[in-house]
Amino acid sequence: MTKMIKMRLAFVIIVMIMLIATSPFLKSAEAAKILYVGGTMALTGAYAEDTAAALAAFEDYAKYVNETRNLAPWRKEKFPADITLEVLWRDDELKPAKALTIFEELKAKGILVFRASGSPQALALKDILWNNRMGATSQAVGPYLLTPPQSIFSNTPLYTDDLAAIADWFKANWKETKKPRVAHLTADNAFGRSIDIPEMKAYLEKIGYEFVGSQYVPLVPTSPPTTQLMWLKKEGVDLALGAMVNPGSQPTIKEAVRLGMGPHLTYKITFGFAYPCIAYFFCRDMKDLGNGVLIGGSYPSWEEGAPGIKFADQLQTKYRPDKRVGNTMYFEGMAEVMTQVEALRLALQKVPFDKLTPRDVLEQGFFKIENLDTGGLTSTPLTYGPGKTEGVDAVRVDQVRAGNYVKVGSYPLRHVYKKE
Repeated sequence: MTKMIKMRLAFVIIVMIMLIATSPFLKSAEAAKILYVGGTMALTGAYAEDTAAALAAFEDYAKYVNETRNLAPWRKEKFPADITLEVLWRDDELKPAKALTIFEELKAKGILVFRASGSPQALALKDILWNNRMGATSQAVGPYLLTPPQSIFSNTPLYTDDLAAIADWFKANWKETKKPRVAHLTADNAFGRSIDIPEMKAYLEKIGYEFVGSQYVPLVPTSPPTTQLMWLKKEGVDLALGAMVNPGSQPTIKEAVRLGMGPHLTYKITFGFAYPCIAYFFCRDMKDLGNGVLIGGSYPSWEEGAPGIKFADQLQTKYRPDKRVGNTMYFEGMAEVMTQVEALRLALQKVPFDKLTPRDVLEQGFFKIENLDTGGLTSTPLTYGPGKTEGVDAVRVDQVRAGNYVKVGSYPLRHVYKKE
């Protein structure tokens, strides 16, 4: 090979190397930085509709952040421009064992935050999440999330605090001179009975109630709870408090109306339920039959003008104009994904992307979240920290009026359930 040919060949090789090095495709591949949000989603079973709404919010919010780098219209902070968010999830089918399998799969894929879709799954995951020092959000809430060490963060109050807020509102509006009489009318399972604790009775008596006793209704009644309602009437109960899901609360109130029991009916009594009786579904299904019912801890309605609601509406208009989600659990999903993304953003300020671990996101992210403004989707801005897994410090109270629910007050958390 002549010297000239060798020189030309060397020149061609150099040019090719330079072209490859400056290729936009190569740069794009090198710059691809992905962080995952998500976790387990219960898209099979009793909570499928709720979880589908939450998942829709995860997907829409991730698209919004990727396109705009903004975190919300009312926030000035930006998400790093060189990092892409992806929603990574699996259907746990409401099975705790499957949630554990999903955790291992998604952890192997590199997820640094997680999600628990329900109480059984959260109970199964909480220790393994802590052992892996991974922070998580959840649509579930319960006293088991308050016992340290813990890394599952909630954005709604405990059932006992929901009912304490309802009791606060009712007592503030009580016009008679005698003490109001209160009783529990609650689901006959572990969730419903979780409110029937000495601390709840003590709080009610402390603020001026006469506590009468408790009655239990099957989680999903197969027949009207006539006996339980008649007991309330016999005992002269003014306020009945319970933790029920809509398949329990709705037939209960229908039977109460049939018996002439309600704040506007012959026998004057008010019924109050904690957040799992989701106000959106209750009003959609019950309409005027539910008038007067109080619900503590719900998310706002679409009709309210909070910035977070307007933002949610804008996201759906852009990303799902033909498949809009009316379920207000979309707001719950928004609160969760905002929390996960904020934890990632804060951790990235302290640790480079290529060195980021779940522990970094927990300690430099979740634990550092302070006054995270959800635009009014949660009852207060969210604040977390070591030993502080409850994000909010107040309970929203709604009342059903003319077939819709209306916010009637907000009360501080009373911390009825004491941490161990």
